[in-house]
Amino acid sequence: MNLTNLKSLFAAHNCDEILVKDLAANDNSKNQVYFGGNFEIINTLPVSKIETVSPGDWKRERFKASIDFSWINDEGKIFNAPKAQLILYPKYPEVRFSGFLQGCKDAPSKLMANRIPNRLLFISVTGEGKILGYVASPESQLAAEFKQQKELKDQGIFKVIELPQAANNRNVLLSELSRIHKLGWIDSKRLDSDSNVLPCNAPNCGGYTLEAELGVTPNGYSEPDFMGWEVKQFGVKKFDRIGSSVITLMTPEPTDGLYKTKGAEYFVRQYGYDDKLGRPDRMNFGGVHRVNEKHKTTNLEMKLIGFDIESGKIRSSSGRIALLDDKENETASWSYSSMLLHWNRKHDKACYVPSLSEKSPTRKYMYGDNVILGTGTDFQLFLQQMALGNIYYDPGIKLENISTKPKMKKRSQFRIKSKYLPSLYKKNEIVNVTIA
Repeated sequence: MNLTNLKSLFAAHNCDEILVKDLAANDNSKNQVYFGGNFEIINTLPVSKIETVSPGDWKRERFKASIDFSWINDEGKIFNAPKAQLILYPKYPEVRFSGFLQGCKDAPSKLMANRIPNRLLFISVTGEGKILGYVASPESQLAAEFKQQKELKDQGIFKVIELPQAANNRNVLLSELSRIHKLGWIDSKRLDSDSNVLPCNAPNCGGYTLEAELGVTPNGYSEPDFMGWEVKQFGVKKFDRIGSSVITLMTPEPTDGLYKTKGAEYFVRQYGYDDKLGRPDRMNFGGVHRVNEKHKTTNLEMKLIGFDIESGKIRSSSGRIALLDDKENETASWSYSSMLLHWNRKHDKACYVPSLSEKSPTRKYMYGDNVILGTGTDFQLFLQQMALGNIYYDPGIKLENISTKPKMKKRSQFRIKSKYLPSLYKKNEIVNVTIA
């Protein structure tokens, strides 16, 4: 195996980049492989599930993240490692790679079960969301060739080798947004799952219209939208005021609390209120709920349980965002494990695009030339902004036809003002797409 062949193997599986770690002697199957002092790596590696593991008598509190990992051997054949997983220790915090030899038919046991310094671990993500890995000995031709590589960028503790098909993803995105900006007013539309263009008449069609222009079909999974970028539209009054808008970051349903155990209808009947516009037979649950502030209408208070505000770190794997009533009942909550899974992967590379809208005579949108790019995030940054009150819960939940056939509409929203977006990313840019 040499560097050219390895890059070709990864490229053949539609990988965009290769992460390379110089392994310490302690990076082995017994001690696990250290993947960084924060949760940044799960921005890059697809995780299918995150489980909370309570601490035992001797084990530390942690999350277990399921991944689809396989080893590549010297002939380029692929062998699945069914027990591979990421272990997230919130109290440090740190991430370690574990279980990567168990149950694998042709695992690199000699290199990964022993204390050998300066091995090189190469990992990458395929176009189908699978993770491939290869390990090289310190004396190998591959290791010697890698040492000659110059000006590789860093991603946490990894060096990054960009593969040709990924090098222009950012440029392609900006070029497409420039084209869309120059179209001027665009009729409101959306794509169905078969890429057919359909009219869109709802107030939230700005995002659908932009996705339709980019050729992005609706998806129900937490993956970036366009060439590795999550693209989010937000409405503005003027294109030169992109810092004054409210952006919905994500819309996860509660994972626990009375909302989950007794149902959304019970929750609204118990904590909601009559429709403020006087629409009959209807109750709502809405309003801005910030951490450590009791909401005047719902009388619920949002808390960050298991999060240390001073250090900005999750201290408990059972931690959660919770809405509490006056009796400290947990009316609704979102586990950090579920929020972590959604946030990091989907928001690692995010592009926020401002838009103007017209409703008459038909609904239309125009998209701005200055966009906000954010790269490199961590869910703990999200929680820090919640603790400061900059991110808040702003649901739009309604229960109609209460006395006859109750009809429920669920929408749990976590929102932020656009001026606070830079606090969520390690690198931030405002880019004019017409000159980028």
